Amino acid sequence: MAHYDAIFIGAGHNALAGAVHLAKRGWKVGLFETADRPGGAVKTLELTAPGFRHDLAAMNLSLFAGSAFNRVYGPELARNGLEFAPVQDCFASVFPGGRWVGVSTDLATTVARIRTFSEKDSQTWESLVKAFPGRAELILSILGNPMKMYALARILFSLLRKAGLSGTLELGRFLLSSPRAWLDETFESDEVKALLGAWGMHLDFAPDIAGGAVFPYLEGMANQSFGMVLGKGGADTMIKALAAMVEAHGGKVECNARVERVLTDGGRATGVVLADGRTIEARRAVIATVAPRALAGLLPRGSGDERFDKKIRDFRHAPGTMMVHLAVNTLPDWTASELKRFAYVHVAPSLDVMAKAYQEAKAGLLPVEPVVVVGQPTAIDPSRAPAGKHILWLQARVVPAEIKGDAAGVIDARDWEAVRETYADRVIALIERYAPGLSASIIERKVMSPLDLERGNANLVGGDQICGSHHLAQNFLFRPVTGAAGWNTPVRNFHLAGAATWPGAGVGAGSGYMLARQLAGG
Repeated sequence: MAHYDAIFIGAGHNALAGAVHLAKRGWKVGLFETADRPGGAVKTLELTAPGFRHDLAAMNLSLFAGSAFNRVYGPELARNGLEFAPVQDCFASVFPGGRWVGVSTDLATTVARIRTFSEKDSQTWESLVKAFPGRAELILSILGNPMKMYALARILFSLLRKAGLSGTLELGRFLLSSPRAWLDETFESDEVKALLGAWGMHLDFAPDIAGGAVFPYLEGMANQSFGMVLGKGGADTMIKALAAMVEAHGGKVECNARVERVLTDGGRATGVVLADGRTIEARRAVIATVAPRALAGLLPRGSGDERFDKKIRDFRHAPGTMMVHLAVNTLPDWTASELKRFAYVHVAPSLDVMAKAYQEAKAGLLPVEPVVVVGQPTAIDPSRAPAGKHILWLQARVVPAEIKGDAAGVIDARDWEAVRETYADRVIALIERYAPGLSASIIERKVMSPLDLERGNANLVGGDQICGSHHLAQNFLFRPVTGAAGWNTPVRNFHLAGAATWPGAGVGAGSGYMLARQLAGG
């Protein structure tokens, strides 16, 4: 029987980061991954034609580059091959009539673009950027700490000391605000509101969902202040470096190794059983980086706490995503040529379009006009495609996992196998409103429906790329469920980590690193 101090179920970036920290503290760690390679939703594959390397899901590595984990382990990660591709022209939105607005790291350039829509908004943008360092410190003091009462008390004391009562209350109000509420209070231009509001859709925050204002704010200000980073050669540069570090410090990453169930004795996790029948012992911890619904299989007799088990069963996932990966001869011929330099271009012309798409998807309907995120990684990193060629990373947000109808009344089929390619045509047609001729440039495409995404990674339930809604009732102290925000479960030594747990989705390695520090005592 194999023995480890800590067993990780899954080998996504949170598991790998946690394993690195524990291994550096002398723990013997083993990671067991169902897929044929580590990385979870962070994978880079030749999905279309040879030589075209596509990021399967996650593309933007800015959260990881700015993470507490990278601040500690960055030099060693770099020695193990991690390389970033910095982005100066970060994101933009396109509008009818050839108009557009985008955020680049040069403040004067961004301000000048905003000024074409509103002089007042250009001044507001400059004021927000100037105040960002102080406000970011307050927000990140919450997002970057364990969600436990003692930690919250310490954070609240610090907030009161730094911001005073009125400042603390205002921050609390902001954290509870919807994107539209904050954007309407802050800007007058509908286009500037749409530019920022599109980021809420990445994290299940349609314009009118409470608690979503912080994400458009942070993305806008962070990209303006620091820029963005992609992974050089692909997002998997991060995964390769993490896996190499685990193994360099005596750990093991085993793929094609599905964990069938967790072993318990006297209410304590003692190991796991793999699908091939092997039993692996865990002396100190079993850490599952899985979607909560997987616990029913891992703990077939339950956790011993019926309330916890019911809450886990009731965990809510966000609507799905459809990915369209394109190998193309040229970047889109946008109505403004400058848009070819941007990492992301959002086809989301108004907050109302976003809200409508979200409601249609929640009702089980294929949206008439989904939010389309056009990723242009080869504009920044040409190494991902053959010389002179490009890849496009298209994300349709949001779509239903179970199709009940088509809001446009055009598609009759209800099965994603039949709908997949037809709906991808709709997505490309939306882009061609602003970049005519895209279809003629396509060499090959790979369309992945919400169900395709889930088949490739069980954590992407129904194509939910953020592993669970971040709405207020399932965030902060309530992520994944009340009483388990500290990555704990009723089974001693059995922990949850990953995007379904605090601090949520993204590639910041927050849950894996914070849990590992908690287990290792720092």
